[in-house]
Formats: sequence, structure tokens, C-alpha cells
Amino acid sequence: MFKKWFGKTPDAKPIAAPEVMGLRLGGAFELDALKLKLIEPHLVVQGVARTQLIQAVGEVKLDENTTVLRFYTDDEGYLQVLLSGGMTEQHVADVKLWYFYETKGIASSRDWENQLQNVISTPQKRFEGHDYMRVWGDNDMLSPPVAMTEVTYSEGGAVSETDQFAMLYQRHATDSLNEYLMLVGEEKIIMNTADRCVVTSTGFDIQPADIEIIG
Repeated sequence: MFKKWFGKTPDAKPIAAPEVMGLRLGGAFELDALKLKLIEPHLVVQGVARTQLIQAVGEVKLDENTTVLRFYTDDEGYLQVLLSGGMTEQHVADVKLWYFYETKGIASSRDWENQLQNVISTPQKRFEGHDYMRVWGDNDMLSPPVAMTEVTYSEGGAVSETDQFAMLYQRHATDSLNEYLMLVGEEKIIMNTADRCVVTSTGFDIQPADIEIIG
């Protein structure tokens, strides 16, 4: 009725994806080539692209003061920025570069419950010949995966939500370099059906000074 009275309703503007440090949806950045050359021999991931294009942005609200932004790139990974107390560059508390290692589909509810209760979170993990210790929770007790919801903004204006159940592990790759292992159970409801998988990723610390915005 309102369209008949007032004409065509204007299309809603796409929700803007969050930005920080010059990182934005559709943008690009370069990594310090010398630093990558020095640390790559000690990491699981190899062949990290020096130039990366941002194809999607994920946002996770951990609490009222803490937000995680994930800038997904064309290099099968994402740059993760942890912000505390605000959403500007001065609130950046931690930056890591993550790479996807494996995605395993979960077909049954029974297997899903087993992943959440017994697989994703254990005191330690043996992975690619290395031992990683659990970071979140008590290593001597049962610590369930940490639940969070990620809102993902994609090019073209699409916005989606994914429930995640995650656990973080780490090892000392060298005296001055930690490598991280992340296991995440992901659940998305599509047409009233649960689409589930477990994603394994490895990551390492990056300093803001190691990143140059080029687009």
C-alpha cells in the first residue's frame, strides 16, 4: 500500500563491514617479506603470500569490551585482530595470521556431540609432529570449547552468522616465536537444517608494523 502511495521503496543500504588499521572489505595488504622468510622454516604453513586481498570480514563480540575482527583473504587464511575497549587502532591488543589446514564435515548429531565433548578440547594435541598445549581453560581439567557467534560480511553485501565452538593451542616454535593451533566446530542453520564441520587452522603472531596497507 505504501509503495502505491509514495512510489518505489528505496533499496536498503548494505550493512558496512567493520574496519581497523586500514584493513577493509575489498582492500589489500602486504606482509614483511624478510620476517616471513625468517620464520616460515619453523612453521607448519609454507608459501605465505606477501600480498593478500581481503574478500570477507568476520566479527565476533566476545563481551561488551572485546571484539575479534577476521579479514579473510585470497590466500586461504585470515588476518585476525583482537580489539579491547574500542574499535580503533589504539585499541588493538593482538594480531595473528591464520591459515586453514583442514575442514572436516560432520554428518551426524552423534559425531557432532563427540567433537564438542571429546575432540575439539583436550589438554594437548599432537599435530604435524609437534606438541601443542591448550591455552584456554585448565590443562589439568575438562575445559569445554569456547562458544561464540561470528557475523561475516562478504563482497556484494551478503551477511551471515555462524555459531562456533573453539579451542586454542600453542607451541614454542623457537625461543621468540609461538605457533598456534585452532580447532573450531562450526554450525550454520540452512533451511532449518544444521550444516556442521570442524575446521583446523594454524597461526602465528604478526605485528601491525609488519603490515602495509596497499588498497
